Amino acid sequence: MLSANAISKSFGDQVLFEKATFTIGPRDRIALIGPNGSGKTTLFNILAGRSEPDAGSLSIRRNSTVGFLEQEISPASQTELLTHVLAGATRVSGLAHRLQLVQEELADAAPDEVDRLLAEHGDLQQRFEAAHGYDLEHEAKIVLGGLGFADTDFSRPVSEFSGGWLMRAELAKLLLLNPDMLLLDEPTNHLDLESCIWFEDYLKSYQGAVLVTSHDRAFLNRVVNTVFAIEQRKLVIHHGNYDTYVDARQRTLEILEATAGRQERKIAQEMRFIERFRAKNTKAVQVQSRIKKLEKIERIEVPRTVKHIHFNFPTGPRTGEEVIKLLHVNKSYGSHPVYRDLNVTLHRGDRLALVGHNGAGKTTLLRMLAGVLPFEQGERVLGANVRLAYYAQYQLELLQPHNSVIDELRYVATDQTDTELRTILGGFLFSGDDVYKKVAVLSGGEKSRLALAKMLTQRSNLLLMDEPTNHLDIPSREILTDALDAYTGTLCFITHDRTLIREIANRIVDVRNGKVTVYEGDYDSYLRWRETQGQLAAETMSANGHNGSASARSARDSDKDRKRRDGEMRNRFYRLRAPLEKRITEIEAELQQCETGVNEANRLLSDPEHYSDASLVMETVQRKKDMEERTVALNREWECVFADLEQVRAEFEKQRDGVPLAE
Repeated sequence: MLSANAISKSFGDQVLFEKATFTIGPRDRIALIGPNGSGKTTLFNILAGRSEPDAGSLSIRRNSTVGFLEQEISPASQTELLTHVLAGATRVSGLAHRLQLVQEELADAAPDEVDRLLAEHGDLQQRFEAAHGYDLEHEAKIVLGGLGFADTDFSRPVSEFSGGWLMRAELAKLLLLNPDMLLLDEPTNHLDLESCIWFEDYLKSYQGAVLVTSHDRAFLNRVVNTVFAIEQRKLVIHHGNYDTYVDARQRTLEILEATAGRQERKIAQEMRFIERFRAKNTKAVQVQSRIKKLEKIERIEVPRTVKHIHFNFPTGPRTGEEVIKLLHVNKSYGSHPVYRDLNVTLHRGDRLALVGHNGAGKTTLLRMLAGVLPFEQGERVLGANVRLAYYAQYQLELLQPHNSVIDELRYVATDQTDTELRTILGGFLFSGDDVYKKVAVLSGGEKSRLALAKMLTQRSNLLLMDEPTNHLDIPSREILTDALDAYTGTLCFITHDRTLIREIANRIVDVRNGKVTVYEGDYDSYLRWRETQGQLAAETMSANGHNGSASARSARDSDKDRKRRDGEMRNRFYRLRAPLEKRITEIEAELQQCETGVNEANRLLSDPEHYSDASLVMETVQRKKDMEERTVALNREWECVFADLEQVRAEFEKQRDGVPLAE
């Protein structure tokens, strides 16, 4: 559908990419990734026809349409939301207008014109139906609902919506246009988790091509089948999702590093020869030959990579079992109640993720826990020795523009040396002279990383975080994950990054309709639980939709009770099963690492050159022994955990067959 041949783009002396060659097919799902400033948005503008490449050529199939969702949106109008979105379907509205014109012409047509007009009308009618013209309003409402809009929003003026909701409206407008190729620049930035899942499913069934940039790793893994990566001014193409790209890139980096090392040793050897014999006339020819040879060598560049950092943050004193509580809290905004008789307790060691649609009250709950938002009734109780730290987006505004990066960290970490501070900042991608950059010149992502570093260097034992991944690219999100994984206190956070939730949270708090439900288990188990709850709700609504006799209603009530018990039974099974399955996965991953380590040790011990250093040999032997012992221990643990899992499954089967589940 679209092909690019050796396209290049620069701004002044800065080369973004050069000689990029690729094709995009009608059903391709492509992620465009690269560091901030690498040229992703510029490439989008070129594909959308808004900019021209400096060199190369671009061709697109005739009559193909391209839809482009940008990060910036134009000012809102007074048009009603549904009308605004329907206006995006220009192809359908154009066909409808042409149909009306042909119908008017037919009414007054001369006899010799009727056949031609009827043929044109039939062709337009067929194209209109193929474009789902008669279902357009219904489709618009489905799309708006999937993106989180309520039915009552359809008649509201677009100007009443906030920036995030305006972005959703523009996305709905673009989806209704149904172009042959969608260009989506960070489409998930303003979507809550439920809308994001709906959007992923929508894109999977979308009939056109999709090219997307996103910092949401889970979104990329579920949607794309190809990765275009801008690395070192080159476009690298990988067939697979984001995780397989990362694995392939790591293997490529290892090969590049080894090759670059061999090249450097070869160059050093040649340079020693040149320096040694440069002054000797008898060696002049050989010296010049080797100088020319070195000049022709194409140096191997190893792309910069972000490795996992092991953090060691200061921790506060040990808290009591109950870290913080909200008791019988009522909270309203004007006449709109958000919570009634809310009771929430955070326990020591909790890593809670607050989830729910935008506007459900997640931030309100977090701010009440943080003590920065008052409520009308109830009590907030802090446990013993609790030292609380709260991260919210407004804290970026509290950074002092005239301070350097390291000055900002000194302000909160008064008992740490500059060497320790530089180590922490290095973990947050501030290396070398970057630590002396003024806050005023930092990007949004750099300010977020600095604010997070300040937060995590305080001696807190309760950390509350509201959307800490905003403004962060994928490498920065991985650093944040490492940092939170190393944090030993109690954690409660809100994020749209499902990868962060999966890797950090051990409990999920579902915020919905003014009620808070704490789910004991990981995020994937929670999603299965939510799916079960949705099915039960649908079945209940279906049952309540039919009127009948008293005996029929009684039967339905009994059926609802049975379904409720079945749901509770399944939920308990999931809660028991999830940690066991997670541990089995962890054991199997560690066993794989041990196996790799043992194989590597065997390879070294079979290499005669390895025996030139006796201490190295002893170290290798000991390492192999440790890994073999660890393998034995892991296999034993795997058998025990697997037996526990089988027991849980067996008890579940018994209860499902009518035998009570053992406590």
